[in-house]
Amino acid sequence: MSDIDSIAGLEAILGKAPPAVGLKVIDHVDATAQRWLAASPLMFAGFGDADGIAITLGGGDAGFAAADPATLSIPIAALDDPALAVAGASFGSLFLVPGIGETLRVNGRVAAVDDGDARVAVEECYVHCAKALIRSGFWSAAPNDDAPGSPDAFAGASCFMALATMDAAGNADLSPKGDPAGAMTHVAGDQLWFADRPGNRRTDSFRNLIGQPRIAAALLIPGASSVAIVRGTAMLTDDETARATFAVQGKVPLLATRVDDVDIAIRPSAALARAKLWPAAAAPADIKPAKMFAEHVRLNKDKGIGARIASAFVSVPGLMQSSLDKDYKTNLY
Repeated sequence: MSDIDSIAGLEAILGKAPPAVGLKVIDHVDATAQRWLAASPLMFAGFGDADGIAITLGGGDAGFAAADPATLSIPIAALDDPALAVAGASFGSLFLVPGIGETLRVNGRVAAVDDGDARVAVEECYVHCAKALIRSGFWSAAPNDDAPGSPDAFAGASCFMALATMDAAGNADLSPKGDPAGAMTHVAGDQLWFADRPGNRRTDSFRNLIGQPRIAAALLIPGASSVAIVRGTAMLTDDETARATFAVQGKVPLLATRVDDVDIAIRPSAALARAKLWPAAAAPADIKPAKMFAEHVRLNKDKGIGARIASAFVSVPGLMQSSLDKDYKTNLY
């Protein structure tokens, strides 16, 4: 088995992240992201400290979390595990909007917890591609309370994962993962495995776990109101046998992740129940992820030649949307 324990080893397999991939990241919550939050009934939140990373869900009516440009405010009562939100904790999040495949990622650090809210000082805000939710069939699910009761069976039936990692400096990040049931995660003894799939090419979570391998994750079966919370220590591998077990449509992933000493706890999620995600409502007509991508490139503070070229590209009407549509059709696996 060939474990990947360096950035050089990771890049030898996946290549370096294209310079333009960071241009969609801004350092504040702009008007398009505030509109996203107003339509979102569910978030996944990762909180990190010196002891590691933990994950929970937050949910309620659309708009339960809100933000001004500098600060994201989350009602403590909306979190399944409110004790995780403490001042000084690093923070990463994913916000979902019914009917939309893309997710909004907001990262930063908890500045204060007062008046019933956790207030996060925002450091990063950006839209993540729709591939994870497309592969999982997330929004096509029907309500289903017949989820497996054993951790191994639940993991095998899961289609979506929010993966929380933290870099060596303690900065938290959440990444969405999605696949059909049976291809998302496998459990073998005290190990859990999952695969790398094409995504936004930032490879944040992989870079993080090379420097700090403790992870937390939430596994979902779309339609169900319970979640499986996973904790363990992760290692990347390009082992051919491990990767082959995750082949979909004849395509074998370039990497697999092994989580050792894994702990899986199934629990009902009050946040997920409050969010009432399924059957999915129609996507809000005024939220256009392609336009958000373009707006965030325009707002990015990098004004170098690469940024100017990217800004010119995304400013062409319809070009960003057509590029996304092609990528989602031809590069899911």
